[in-house]
Amino acid sequence: MDRRVQCAIAGGGPAGLMLGVLLARAGVKVAVLEKHADFLRDFRGDTIHPSTLTVMDELGWLDEFLKLPHQPVRTLNGQFGTERVRLADFSHLPVKTPYIAMMPQWDFLNFLAKKGKYYPGFALYMQTEATDLIFDSGKVVGLTAHSPQGWDAITADLVVCADGRASKLRERAGFTPKDLGAPMDVLWFRLPRQPTDTDETQGRFEAGRIFIMLNRGDYWQCAFVIPKGGNDEVRARGLAAFQASVGALVPFEAERAREICDWDKVSLLSVAVNRLEKWARTGLLCIGDAAHAMSPVGGVGVNLAIQDAVAAANILAEPLRKGTVSLGDVMKVQRRREFPTRATQRMQVIAQNRIIKRALTADAPLRAPPALKALLAIPYIGRLPARLIGLGLRPEHVCDAIRQARG
Repeated sequence: MDRRVQCAIAGGGPAGLMLGVLLARAGVKVAVLEKHADFLRDFRGDTIHPSTLTVMDELGWLDEFLKLPHQPVRTLNGQFGTERVRLADFSHLPVKTPYIAMMPQWDFLNFLAKKGKYYPGFALYMQTEATDLIFDSGKVVGLTAHSPQGWDAITADLVVCADGRASKLRERAGFTPKDLGAPMDVLWFRLPRQPTDTDETQGRFEAGRIFIMLNRGDYWQCAFVIPKGGNDEVRARGLAAFQASVGALVPFEAERAREICDWDKVSLLSVAVNRLEKWARTGLLCIGDAAHAMSPVGGVGVNLAIQDAVAAANILAEPLRKGTVSLGDVMKVQRRREFPTRATQRMQVIAQNRIIKRALTADAPLRAPPALKALLAIPYIGRLPARLIGLGLRPEHVCDAIRQARG
């Protein structure tokens, strides 16, 4: 392990890997530390939005990237009781790839890791967990890490916390996120998909239940939304009752829900929406979920993390390369990304309270919210959901210096 780098990044998820690759492409010496041995885990964020696809295009990687297995999603639809509503149509977006690519996140991360190997300043250490920060007179000057080879220390001009919503380094830096609340949790599982099934990614809203289906090619990735803290109650009712609940919501034969033959096939996603008031201190920056955990509403969390990484690389590559990075430089990242983060979370909280919470607590048949239908019916205004989900607020673009570097 290289014990001295210009930037040490804790976490090899989308934010950490993208930042590491972009900085290395710009000539910065980078170490990315990932605690797992590989990326083969059941991720919840497998949506690659048009904003991220545009970044891949700007780096010259899009054609190669789209050779990986994926399913394009051009529309999002919701069913409220018997009423069907088109929530978003991405075909109007002014981009080269006006759709969401459903792609296993491990394929996305492996692709980035492979690209990183092209750059001599890039190092990815697997099975290496960042465990603590190193301070000198109140300044962060590096981190400690543990791997199968033992304990080690890395000094760096900048440490980036991209280690997720349960970030240990964020806590060690003295940062505590502000909780914005979430009325739901999600039970996550797979159902088999047949060639005759619809291709649509869809959501179904019924009184007391919300069910989401994501097309993954040969299977459906399913999200069964429950009230916050309701996992024990669902399990107490028994597996057969859960199978029956799922079977009543799927748009095909209910018997397929019997594939959920064990609770081990169902994982709990504890939903959290929070953010830091302060993302940085001297020598340290938090990005992605370490800075702001997003609701699953809109599936935008991964893409917000990518946007953080692009902004951070654009702003910090030159001062890192020159060895002049300062707290002022690092704070520019928060100033750049704070408005889109806050605004997106605000919209998510509104959707949680006005749509999701009402559905989960309803005891009568649901209909689509009239205000939502009225908004979607307005010319051009009705295209806003697709733009907000697909591109986000203030989408980032790779700066010319990084874009033109050899890739």
